[in-house]
Amino acid sequence: MARKPGGDRHDHRSRDAGRTGGWRPEDANRSGRDERGGGKPRGDARPARGQDEREPARGAAQRRERAPEGRHESRQDRPERGAARPGGGRPLLYGFHSVIEALANPRRVVHRVYATENAAARLADRPSGTRAPVTMVRGDDIARLVGEDVVHQGLVAEVDNLPALDIHDLPADGIVLVLDQVTDPHNVGAILRSAAAFGVSGLVITERHSPEATGVLAKTASGGLEHVPLVTVPNLAQALTVLGERGFWRVGLDSEGPTPLDKAVATRPVALVLGAEGKGLRRLTRERCDALARLDVPGAIKSLNVSNAAAVALYALDRALAPKA
Repeated sequence: MARKPGGDRHDHRSRDAGRTGGWRPEDANRSGRDERGGGKPRGDARPARGQDEREPARGAAQRRERAPEGRHESRQDRPERGAARPGGGRPLLYGFHSVIEALANPRRVVHRVYATENAAARLADRPSGTRAPVTMVRGDDIARLVGEDVVHQGLVAEVDNLPALDIHDLPADGIVLVLDQVTDPHNVGAILRSAAAFGVSGLVITERHSPEATGVLAKTASGGLEHVPLVTVPNLAQALTVLGERGFWRVGLDSEGPTPLDKAVATRPVALVLGAEGKGLRRLTRERCDALARLDVPGAIKSLNVSNAAAVALYALDRALAPKA
């Protein structure tokens, strides 16, 4: 296991975002303030050079009269009646693969999708693309909702969290990943993507020191969140004890482990435990493992980023546990 630290906005503008069903993020919490969150009422802009600043109210009133309709909230600017407004507390998923896989997952409740014109056209080509109402928006509207530097690919879904899974619900015939305080959402998302590729039965994380299963994590997982159940536990050492009682062979990945990973396992089920970068596995976690194993790599650098280590380890496990010819 690695011990050293290692370590996306397309602006698809719709020509008719103001039509019925259109929406702008500022409509969600409009209170008469300007879009930048300043204290001035909407339309009370600073007077132009040469204008008498002693009459701001009169100038503001005239400008409001001349302002185009799009500057003020109208029925066309609001989401369809009954639609929950973004920012109302529900989790948000963004990115094409994250949203598509959420729509295709029967366990996932999707309340509404916000899409640019181009993204909505791509969505319509998918069998599950009509499972939830779609509201047309502009690319910069989505960027203001999820962040200016986020690669949202023109799609945001307003969802419910997936149903909680108990550690006793994990099938006792496969591979389970256990994360010991891996906090970086990019790393956890990448691990989920690899876990989905290798058919992992579940991912065990802690209630504390774990990222939220939305946003960056879901985007990085590229749909893997819909295929690999998350099990959140209050105490990792106790969870490892339960897995051991259920017959799981618990292997802690450690760069200084005494045994190569492919030699440390023989049969399923297996619980592969990965620690946080820098700290590695904590003492109680190590004590609950049946074996500590390493990844043998031929190059000069012997440690890997935790998400890369997870992918390589899952490949090694898949080979080691494959039926012998």
